[in-house]
Amino acid sequence: MSSLVQLITRRGAQIVGGFLLSAAAFALPMPTGPVVLTISGNVGEANQGNTAIFDMAMIEALPQRTFVTTTPWDKQPTKFTGPLLRDVLAAAKAKGKTLTALALNDYKTTIPLDDAQAFDVIVAHRINDQPISVRTKGPLFIIYPFDTKSELKTATYFGRSAWQLKSLNVD
Repeated sequence: MSSLVQLITRRGAQIVGGFLLSAAAFALPMPTGPVVLTISGNVGEANQGNTAIFDMAMIEALPQRTFVTTTPWDKQPTKFTGPLLRDVLAAAKAKGKTLTALALNDYKTTIPLDDAQAFDVIVAHRINDQPISVRTKGPLFIIYPFDTKSELKTATYFGRSAWQLKSLNVD
């Protein structure tokens, strides 16, 4: 009977140990390159203090989405590529009702968190298959798929798009 208890105890320790190892494997890694995005506020998966920081490699490692849409800033339909905003927030286990997006040029906009679920908003890092330089609205750009729903072609949603994105605060 005692060898059965030992076997069960040993197996239980292996299961618990395996669970802890797999949980650690899903932890948000530390960036190895320059930080391009900081998420603060209600963040459940932080990798620097109470914030989640990302370099470009981390952004590019998330599942990517591409769409072509017309914008008020471009003369022709433009192709944008990047992870869905909801996937970026999920990587940081961010929860809340609103996002405050802040750009390198100090532009600030408030985005209802519901937008990330209702629309395929992306955090673009490529425009027309090219990395986005700071000079051309980069390195990151929150962009809505304006051509998918007529309600998105309004000043409200245009204003929620933030180029030169540097941080998101989740409330």
